[in-house]
Amino acid sequence: MLFSKAKTDYLEYLEIEQNRSQKTIANYDHYLTRLIDFAGEIKINEIDAELIRKWRLWLNRLGTNTSDELQKSTQNYHLIALRSFLKYCAKRDIPALTADKIELARTVRKQVTFLNEDELDRLFAQPDISKLSGIRDRAILELLFSSGLRVSELVGLDKDHINLKRREFMVRGKGQKDRPIFISPAAAKWLSHYLEKREDNVKPLFVRYSGSKKVDLSGDFHRLTARSVQRLVARYALLAGITKHVSPHTLRHSFATDLIMNGGDLRAVQAMLGHSNIATTQIYTHVTDPHLRAIHEKFHRKDNDS
Repeated sequence: MLFSKAKTDYLEYLEIEQNRSQKTIANYDHYLTRLIDFAGEIKINEIDAELIRKWRLWLNRLGTNTSDELQKSTQNYHLIALRSFLKYCAKRDIPALTADKIELARTVRKQVTFLNEDELDRLFAQPDISKLSGIRDRAILELLFSSGLRVSELVGLDKDHINLKRREFMVRGKGQKDRPIFISPAAAKWLSHYLEKREDNVKPLFVRYSGSKKVDLSGDFHRLTARSVQRLVARYALLAGITKHVSPHTLRHSFATDLIMNGGDLRAVQAMLGHSNIATTQIYTHVTDPHLRAIHEKFHRKDNDS
């Protein structure tokens, strides 16, 4: 069977039987198409260890618009997609290389950036709350830190999704998995304040503004985009004098780090972040190692000289 034909069947399998998101399917399509870009119109049984070795070398030398080479993590995404495809072939009894023959490249784990209490206070103080857009932005910052939401999850929220009295709601994250979200009294207060000031009937929780109060209702563009949230977070961090690179994901890291440093159970943090694998959550234990060492040295019984 031709690889290109089987790839189409596999992507349909992801959509229908695995209920994967359209974004995930598009990513897997992109990664697997790069194998066709390299090898041409090949058959599945022609995908062997030597072909994969040469493809990995090709990927390692493949540049992007912003870099002379693909990051190791990005190269691994291509291999993960191929492994998943080969597992699908095995399930369908299609003769193919076994997925366990493909090993991922070793990668250096990125350093997690998070904000301390002082930096968070300075960040939250930046929006001009005399304007509706400023109240919206303060609510966004408070909600991101309070909930650990991904920016894509945040911009997808509608007004009727959140129960401000209970301070909790459900969100559908990666892999179409639902998880509970809990928010702080401060986040609930700013969200309530923002909604009280709204004078529109549109569904999205966070909307665009032209000027200080007017809602932009042109077409489908009233919902605030993920890119807009990234820009506003970065701008407020700059105004706050924070020299770190700050993004919405930095506030997600800060949320998780705050929970861990205050005694949060790793499994509970995993559930609140929506991580499918505990290994992804364990990165925060590395961040808090110095904190734990300080506690050990302060409170653990000292050896007495004898």
